[in-house]
Amino acid sequence: MSGTSLDGIDVAIIDMIGSGFKAKINVLTSHSVPYPRKIREALLGVSNTTTPTGDISRLNFLLGELYVEALEETAERAQIPLDTIKLIGCHGQTIFHEGQAAQYLGKKVASTFQIGESSVISERTGINVVSNFRERDIAAGGKGAPLVPYLDYMLMRHRGRGRVAVNIGGIANLTAIPPNTSTDRVIAFDTGPGNMVIDQLITRITQGGQSYDRDGAMAASGVVDVKLLAKLLRDKYFRAKPPKSAGREQYGADFVSKLLDTELSSEDLVATATALTAESIALAVRNFVLPEMRLDEVFVSGGGAHNTTLMAMLRKALDPLPVKESTEVGLDVDAKEAIAFAVMAYETAHLRPSNVPNATGAKRPVILGKMTPNGAPRNGNANGTSNGAISPSMNSAAHKAKAARSTKLSHTPIPQKAKAAAR
Repeated sequence: MSGTSLDGIDVAIIDMIGSGFKAKINVLTSHSVPYPRKIREALLGVSNTTTPTGDISRLNFLLGELYVEALEETAERAQIPLDTIKLIGCHGQTIFHEGQAAQYLGKKVASTFQIGESSVISERTGINVVSNFRERDIAAGGKGAPLVPYLDYMLMRHRGRGRVAVNIGGIANLTAIPPNTSTDRVIAFDTGPGNMVIDQLITRITQGGQSYDRDGAMAASGVVDVKLLAKLLRDKYFRAKPPKSAGREQYGADFVSKLLDTELSSEDLVATATALTAESIALAVRNFVLPEMRLDEVFVSGGGAHNTTLMAMLRKALDPLPVKESTEVGLDVDAKEAIAFAVMAYETAHLRPSNVPNATGAKRPVILGKMTPNGAPRNGNANGTSNGAISPSMNSAAHKAKAARSTKLSHTPIPQKAKAAAR
């Protein structure tokens, strides 16, 4: 998984048994590999901007190689043999996302574009790869986002408590799950900027010396400009009813340039941008969640959970609701999206839908992603198969050796023969 923050590659290796929301998941390991500075700059250079097509093509193949290296590093750290991995789910790096149809050449078109060539990943590893998850949801009339609500509902639903799962990556999104309910009543959407605006400000203020506000230190040293914040919160996106999705198209370079044109100090700008993230999440909860359901607690994941200033602002904005980190329900704050796409890849390989139409606006549940069959065999078989492959038609019998897994997400000692699905 590579998110809109463009900070690096998140890898999760999981064991999974069963199907749908009754599936059992065990996280064997997770790890993040930062993008080298030049790679991050190159990705920014092709994200929602005019750029030579050659740069996109080269980055597409280069990212495939980097994803393989990240998987190998993660597996080696956890002593998981690659030939025990059955399937790879790769979200790729989003460089354009426009879930709301726009006029283009006489037609209204919604589209999304992720790079990170799955053929390279499959060829280097000999493992089936599921990639390009968002396109099918858009084709079915959805926004292509958010897709993580499938995992949120699977792991965080509760018989007696109403919960909201907030993920603060480059973009912030939430999943609201009423107590004892089906997915038909789940509310999920992108709330607006997460770390994206803050990160861009820091990068430009420090001229590339820093790429994010570590622990929210710069924001803590500034003062929120309440007039600018109020103006920003009047943006029509925050008032639009879900389903809705956001991206660099709304909160990218142009948005940040306008903030830098103000006369605020660097510290006050970052403080105000941090408050924008917190207040827009709280506004989304007040406007679109509380009128629809009882809410007992909020769980936060994503890189924003490490920003102590942002978390303090969010707790204040949502008071008296308790705001906790997702680790309190056994879900690593840094691995949630990687785990989610591992789960979705598993469902796709077994020909099961994994979008939540109530979250994305799709007309129906659809099977997400495209399958790239395994490439060069590890064992040298001439037929091109490998011990680590799983066919799209294969059912969950391949995982029955692990049938005694706990239903709770956990980190356990890693067996040498673990049958894992990696994203």
